[in-house]
Amino acid sequence: MIASSRHDDTSSVPEPQPFLDGVDLHALAERLGTPLHAYSANAIRRRIGELQTALQGLDATICYAVKANSNRAILELMAAAGLGADIVSAGELQRALAAGIPAARIVFSGVGKTDEEIGAALDAGIARFNVESLDELHAIERVAAARHVVANAAVRINPDVDALTHAKISTGRAENKFGVSIAEARRWFAEGRQLAHVRLDGLHVHIGSQILDLTPFRLALHRVAAFWRELVQAGHPVASIDVGGGLGVRYRAGQDQPVAAADYVQVVREALAGFDGRLLLEPGRYLVAEAGVLLTRVLRIKEGTERSFLVLDAAMNDLQRPSLYDAWHDIVPVSPEPRPLATYDVVGPVCETGDTFARGRVLPACAPGDLLAIQGTGAYGASMASTYNSRPLAAEALLDDGRYAVIRRRQTLEEMVAGEQPAQDWLAP
Repeated sequence: MIASSRHDDTSSVPEPQPFLDGVDLHALAERLGTPLHAYSANAIRRRIGELQTALQGLDATICYAVKANSNRAILELMAAAGLGADIVSAGELQRALAAGIPAARIVFSGVGKTDEEIGAALDAGIARFNVESLDELHAIERVAAARHVVANAAVRINPDVDALTHAKISTGRAENKFGVSIAEARRWFAEGRQLAHVRLDGLHVHIGSQILDLTPFRLALHRVAAFWRELVQAGHPVASIDVGGGLGVRYRAGQDQPVAAADYVQVVREALAGFDGRLLLEPGRYLVAEAGVLLTRVLRIKEGTERSFLVLDAAMNDLQRPSLYDAWHDIVPVSPEPRPLATYDVVGPVCETGDTFARGRVLPACAPGDLLAIQGTGAYGASMASTYNSRPLAAEALLDDGRYAVIRRRQTLEEMVAGEQPAQDWLAP
């Protein structure tokens, strides 16, 4: 959950985490070093299974939101489970295809698709585009005409619904950049016969991320359902409805109460009762967030005049969510050794005050060299990482029933600067 404050109290100190998916995290960190992103394959499979079970009896395709965690090994887990992909760039398209996700199960979202990206998606044969603007609709028509193909498209509806989440991950309000109003979408369908190379026969809605309440979903889907029925009555076929993603996860033990997959799907069933086309879902965070931890060692304890700072070897470049969103992540010791409690501001070594994972966090007293696990980092951790302060990208490991595999080796300094070169070959534009 996105918290307005990251100050803690002593009433809910999370339990230590010595193992993940049967793997000793101390031994893993000794072998691979820190910072280290580690993911449980079984935790991901369980989440996939929960959603697939809830969807039984529906003509539904789960399209994993690649942006949550785009590592190829994670995408291969999705492919093995029969999932599709929700992509927002040509790079994500290439990753999904390379991981074995069929193009026929890929949908392309995002407000800024270039002509080159549209062309690549058409050449691959993706299922459909989620269209965000009239200009984009015309671009798809133009690029598809040049290839003598017909693109399948859905209009992304902006239902003006408050997702009750952090402002920076809310996407369904009228002031957000995503989607178009129902009134504008109505005009698109009315004029759709003028498009020779775009088949506009789908609806799409996605109101935000990390949603912990069914009410926004219910309201948005009922607005989409009313529009779907209106379109059908006007003679416009609707072959698919994409209900987006947004299911929240537990970032803070004892406080966050995520929506169960079965309860969410029941809302979809009720809102879209009678729809006989294909349903698409775009979960990302829900499938991978809680499967991941960021392992990090304590570098030092710095005693300030007003607070104690716990300085880690992980930083905001490894996990940006606390800095970007003031987001809470539980931080726990890996060792179960009992210790007295202490209060710290948990920070990284990057030269930014924003390089802070937690303020006033109550933890078992720490010492330099201690191993900690920052939990809930399987989504928007490694995928949003950077090399700020010339810090190489951390390694990633996939854990599965007591085994591990390195799925991204730690970046070297040489690899980080490989694309740089002296300014010596000067050219006129």
